[in-house]
Amino acid sequence: MLWLLLLQVLASCLWLGHSEVVKSFESSCPQFFFREVPPNEALEPQKPAWICQRYKNQYYFATLYDRKMRIPVYSAYIYQPGPGKRPKTWLVEPQLIGLNYPKTMEKEWTLLNRYNVSLEKLSQSQAILHDYKNLTGLNRGHLNPNGHHDDYSSRMATFTLTNIVPQDEKLNGGAWNNYEQQTMIRRTRDCKTTYVIVGAVPGNNYIAKGRVNKPSYLWSAACCVMDNNYIKAWAVIAENDKNQVQLLTLGELEDTLTELYGRGQVSLFDSDCPRE
Repeated sequence: MLWLLLLQVLASCLWLGHSEVVKSFESSCPQFFFREVPPNEALEPQKPAWICQRYKNQYYFATLYDRKMRIPVYSAYIYQPGPGKRPKTWLVEPQLIGLNYPKTMEKEWTLLNRYNVSLEKLSQSQAILHDYKNLTGLNRGHLNPNGHHDDYSSRMATFTLTNIVPQDEKLNGGAWNNYEQQTMIRRTRDCKTTYVIVGAVPGNNYIAKGRVNKPSYLWSAACCVMDNNYIKAWAVIAENDKNQVQLLTLGELEDTLTELYGRGQVSLFDSDCPRE
């Protein structure tokens, strides 16, 4: 009995040792990617941060964050929709300030008052709530949407500003919302597990006096594993100033992103996920 207790203590210590800002997704939270293979380096920005999004000591999804643009490059998660309340509290990522800060996402208030972090120091590392105030024609757009999760904690975890971009208001509430809530339900009907990656292509415009980039495009790709181990895929892309979503094959999206990012051929999923 004693050795079992010691094993549990050791396991909990090892778990607590995992930091949220990590060196790679292959070694830290690969479970959110099909066959544990994240997108290739063609999407990596100049100042990347790999975040295993952690809330209340549990990982819920993975985000590649662009420290310079102060927006996520992409968020990757497993599609598990369900009914539930929409959270109202917004969180930030302490470890973008430094690895000595908490390993789980926190409220701005907590960092400012409990950890004595200045708002200036916090704002140097990432977008803050003030950046998204008084927007015109834009709102806070989730890459990983809360409605694709089936319990309150997993929904709450999506309300981190490291998972948010300035999104066209009409697109967010219109065609993009239709894709998230209706098209995804239809497309995943026979899926046993659906791996999703949602991303944002940086644009030429900014909010918050040049602090936070407004993406030029939003995109999403899904790789679905069915009961007979048959695999299917689909993708969409939308310009971030029009209320339209274009349905693509995975291969078409990867080729489009290759042109938009200009850093070599983009690969979003393991090669077993069909491109046609």
